[in-house]
Amino acid sequence: MSWNPAVPTFDSPTLVRFAQSVLEAVGVLPEGAKIVAESLIGANLCGHDSHGLLRLPQYVDFIKTGAYAPNVELKVESDQGAVVTTDGGWGLGQVQSHRLLDLILPKARQFGLAAGSGRHFGHIGRLGEYAERVAGEGMILLSTVNNCGAGQRVAPPGGVEPRLGTNPLCVGVPTGRDPVVLDFGTSVVAEGKVRNYFMNDRKPVPPGWLLDPEGNPTTDSSVLYEKPLGSILPMGGEQAYKGFGLAFVLDILAGGLSGGKTAYPGAPPAKGNNVFFLVIQPALFAGADHLLAESLGLSEYVVSSKKREGVEKILLPGDPERLNREKRQATGIPIEQGHWDKFVAMAESVGVVPPSVEA
Repeated sequence: MSWNPAVPTFDSPTLVRFAQSVLEAVGVLPEGAKIVAESLIGANLCGHDSHGLLRLPQYVDFIKTGAYAPNVELKVESDQGAVVTTDGGWGLGQVQSHRLLDLILPKARQFGLAAGSGRHFGHIGRLGEYAERVAGEGMILLSTVNNCGAGQRVAPPGGVEPRLGTNPLCVGVPTGRDPVVLDFGTSVVAEGKVRNYFMNDRKPVPPGWLLDPEGNPTTDSSVLYEKPLGSILPMGGEQAYKGFGLAFVLDILAGGLSGGKTAYPGAPPAKGNNVFFLVIQPALFAGADHLLAESLGLSEYVVSSKKREGVEKILLPGDPERLNREKRQATGIPIEQGHWDKFVAMAESVGVVPPSVEA
């Protein structure tokens, strides 16, 4: 652990042990607690604090209230060749998602393609985590989730009432070196990033993220959490219909192929995800060597472009996360004091001693 006078900063193993201890204190078995803790802190390492330790109090509350069943098994509802459908039973999302991959990865190796869906998963975290795992095994992952019909944050272009979630798209492709990992929400910003501002003393967000309940631009982070609700803008700026269109079809895939729900009137507050994973084995297409040669060749060609003045490096999908991981592994993960105070209170409420912050 290291210390910054302005912001508490911790090494990742310290935070993993802390998160795992909290989860075990509320009844999560050690194996599952470790998976979730490593997932959360892995997101922090990548710079995606919105999917990192910030989520732990939310998970703890869901476990305490019975909204999550922390140790439930993944239920296979249908297993037909290369297609598996499952029900997560509101188990911890990261645990159930890796179990779903465990089911479909062998099928992809056999058939060239395999798909798996899951409904009623707890929040599954950063999709890039799963893409990195699959790419590390030489295969491709296309994935998305929705919020089980809830978590409606994005209004349609021309509308003022939110109708869709920030439904993400993630694609991971091996290159023989670092994988290409495209992972983005279909809104201008992830809801968790707005939550980060709201939980940190309701700080205003940057301009261009949010609309108030009347459809006017606002920097007030509370409009997503206090009625009357505002919305997050779809990705695309002047062509926001593109981001919204992606969100729309991804909502259908995640809900429609899992047996779960798409967005609907009167949905309850969000607590988890419906999941769709498609794994592709390139060896059964034009060959793994061909894919690796093309993906690596394209990567090298793209980054060879002459750079604009002031640009240090051209980045490919997945590079920002790798650079953040390298930096934070060396210097630690910063946790804003307002958030850390909440984590300390949460830990003490379940009998866990938080790591100390030393000057």
